[in-house]
Amino acid sequence: MDEILKYFPDLTDIQIDQFQKLDFLYHDWNEKINVISRKDIDSLYTKHILHSLGIAKIMKFEPGATVLDVGTGGGFPGIPLAILFPETRFYLIDVIAKKIKVVQGVVDALELKNIKAEQKRAELVKGDFDFIVSRAVTNMPDFVSWIKDKIKKQQKHTLKNGILYLKGGDLTEELKDFPKATLYDLSTIFEDEFFETKKVVHLPLKFQP
Repeated sequence: MDEILKYFPDLTDIQIDQFQKLDFLYHDWNEKINVISRKDIDSLYTKHILHSLGIAKIMKFEPGATVLDVGTGGGFPGIPLAILFPETRFYLIDVIAKKIKVVQGVVDALELKNIKAEQKRAELVKGDFDFIVSRAVTNMPDFVSWIKDKIKKQQKHTLKNGILYLKGGDLTEELKDFPKATLYDLSTIFEDEFFETKKVVHLPLKFQP
């Protein structure tokens, strides 16, 4: 939790309480439904929560913005971002029902009113969004094919509407067909060695009627 406060010192008392509760909630749920690997659960704040909040260092979501989290797993990056941006609406989806059960349990315990969670494939989602976030669920070409028709036309942020993607390693080959993609190195923001190769990829996408 100290790591969160180090990089996000302006949290409200409610936000601090919600972030603190994540530790117990995820340990508790992980005993029932394994959504975080055993070796990672003790590094929850670094490898999952702070990693998710890397997106917040690149983009400050505006009140009323809508964000789709595809392949959210146990709720990352959606839940930490929803705590940080309580006036932004988040829609968290995953194809695996037990993962959404965990997400809903955490959401209910924290009384997060700005999250909707559902078991659903990305291709079947109706509506459009300012941004679509994810944490390395697949390669970028496939991901774009799933969500390319779900981007809002109206722009309200400093970055153009599109994808904000958390991924690590060398992305040269994967992004070769996306010249408009911008990479932000999380190693320049967070000190922990876990972030050495981690990046946020911003890929603007045009509205498709």
